[in-house]
Amino acid sequence: MTDSTTRNTTTGSGQDEALVELDGKDGPAFCPHPNMTLWNQHPRVFLDLSVTGEAKCPYCGTRYRLKPGARIHRH
Repeated sequence: MTDSTTRNTTTGSGQDEALVELDGKDGPAFCPHPNMTLWNQHPRVFLDLSVTGEAKCPYCGTRYRLKPGARIHRH
């Protein structure tokens, strides 16, 4: 996941939520991503972005989505 972009967004409830935008070549998507701090680590979970282009980590709630125009590269 070399070209991923991480930022915080505000949800409708006013809470900040982490968002990671991935390029298609960054797959497979997993959380925690390499830029997370050590105290925020949890077991690694692989996320499926192939259907909607988005996924949410069941542990920490970080949202992952493909960058606009990005496509998942399949073998």
